[in-house]
Amino acid sequence: MIKPGKLNEGDLIATISPSWGCAGDADVKWKYDLGVRRLRESGLDVVAAPNSLKGETYLRDNPKARAEDVMWAFENTKVKGILANIGGNDSEKILPFLSADGIKNNPKILCGYSDVMSLHLYCNQLGLTTFYGDNLLTTIAEVQHWHPYSMYWFQKVFFDNAVIGEITPSPDWSPDENNHTDMAYIKRYIKNSGYQKIQGNGIVRGELFGGHGGMMDYEADSLISLQKQNFENKILFFEDIPEVCDIKYIGDFFEWLANNGYLQILNGIMIGKMQSYESFEPYAKRIKEIVSDQYGLVHLPIMYGLNFGHSNPIFILPYGAKAELDVDNLKFSIMESGVI
Repeated sequence: MIKPGKLNEGDLIATISPSWGCAGDADVKWKYDLGVRRLRESGLDVVAAPNSLKGETYLRDNPKARAEDVMWAFENTKVKGILANIGGNDSEKILPFLSADGIKNNPKILCGYSDVMSLHLYCNQLGLTTFYGDNLLTTIAEVQHWHPYSMYWFQKVFFDNAVIGEITPSPDWSPDENNHTDMAYIKRYIKNSGYQKIQGNGIVRGELFGGHGGMMDYEADSLISLQKQNFENKILFFEDIPEVCDIKYIGDFFEWLANNGYLQILNGIMIGKMQSYESFEPYAKRIKEIVSDQYGLVHLPIMYGLNFGHSNPIFILPYGAKAELDVDNLKFSIMESGVI
């Protein structure tokens, strides 16, 4: 995997809207500005990609314009990192308009989660390390603060080319949903119970790969063709929004993994903390029914409750980085740097 260069104080970050284009809408722009201010306070300069703030309607109807922003950010030599404003549900529409050579020849930090996964998987096929992590509106521009846990991992992963190391659970977290229009909206934070062993045993290592359940949409005839090599000996990270990820959905996802032969060749699985007050126990039961009872993979390590994806706060996952999962001692570590 080709790693991007690390960030330094004063570097220029480009913000893009590869999915939902709400960042430029009148009732959301204040939150975009808040996120930009916090990035600048952290020592970075920020520029909006040319089309990224043209609003939800324009960007929904013009996937080519969103793709042009992606290419502008990668090919602009002044830009050292690229940050998604928010996720959404149709970033795959930009893929036909991207230039593989233009991206591969200009490796740089690309960060975002949720529907930004489509762009991550595209870059992964090109051999580039990108980062499943902060979106501007949903992490950095949270009303009360850029949570110290999220800020720490942003700075550690992107400004430091040393080994990332062990990632411990955040002391607190919020299951509350995001709000992008209410300036007075405050999330409630509660004590974090930490990581939870679902099944398996021992310590496993492997390169990081994953995202959300939308991976099921990428079959052999799509622009992103997921194959066994994407999953072999990997540590798979998986998360999704509670509105989609009910018990049936998580069962369907693990059945999809097994039916394609992916589940059987994974080294381990880590599941992100769901943005919900509900117990994960019914989900864990369904996972074990499939993985252990149905397919006999009783030793496959699976751990839940890691702070990434649709939750707050979050750490950042570099695609392709070597990682270690220890389900017996409830530990997770990234064994190398994400940047050079």
